[in-house]
Amino acid sequence: MNSAPRIKRFLNLRAVEVVSPYIKAGEKMRTAVVTGASRGIGKATAKKLCENGFALAIIYKNSAEKALAFKNELIKDGFTAECYEADVSSSKQVNAAFEKIKKDLGRIEVLVNNAGISQQSLFTEITDEMWQEMINTNLTGVFNCCRAALPDMIKNHSGVIVNIASMWGETGASCEVHYSAAKAGVIGLTKALAKEVGMSGIRVNAVSPGVIKTDMLSSFSEADLEELKNETPLMRLGAPEDVANAVEFLVSEKASFITGQVLSLNGGFVI
Repeated sequence: MNSAPRIKRFLNLRAVEVVSPYIKAGEKMRTAVVTGASRGIGKATAKKLCENGFALAIIYKNSAEKALAFKNELIKDGFTAECYEADVSSSKQVNAAFEKIKKDLGRIEVLVNNAGISQQSLFTEITDEMWQEMINTNLTGVFNCCRAALPDMIKNHSGVIVNIASMWGETGASCEVHYSAAKAGVIGLTKALAKEVGMSGIRVNAVSPGVIKTDMLSSFSEADLEELKNETPLMRLGAPEDVANAVEFLVSEKASFITGQVLSLNGGFVI
């Protein structure tokens, strides 16, 4: 990633000198946007980026209380963070949020598209509304956020985008056709966009989680979870921190020659 210039901070958000693999000596913090950052994978990823010197923009839709509590937790720990409400399926809301982020925190260096929904249903029972909600949130939301972030990244010849896909986007899942289709779209978008913006110094990759223990598994019984664990060669379910560690790597200079790739984190569930 190219060196970023010093960013002027507004609204009394202090720039902190840190030692980080993302920031060269003497540089100030840069800004990372994480959608769906109030819980689960998004929260773990957001915290990891803060620990590595980024000012954090938390984008949430319905979890205002959780987002605010997370923001206050980060500030208490000495990090810089702010919350922004936006439905990622709405380009108008996304554009407004990104403009405010840039005014508050400076230009965006990193975008992690994590916001998403899941749902199980027989294919013949998927309604038009269920299909549209899934595609609009899980695929169009990624498109909207990438489109909002890219102009400044292209202008500055620097930026990293990491999209959270799913192993079902790689292989497909019975009773999750709409979810699988949306996540497969995210993988296709990632690869195509990486080819388009690589010459502008921007890297675009995807992380493809397997079964991760978050509230998305709340409808599963303990017996179901145990069965999923037993079907995983590493004999455990993934944790949000596993995904956060992968994002941390893809954002860092250690991954500076990696773009257009899908990093699968599924414990061997899909090989």
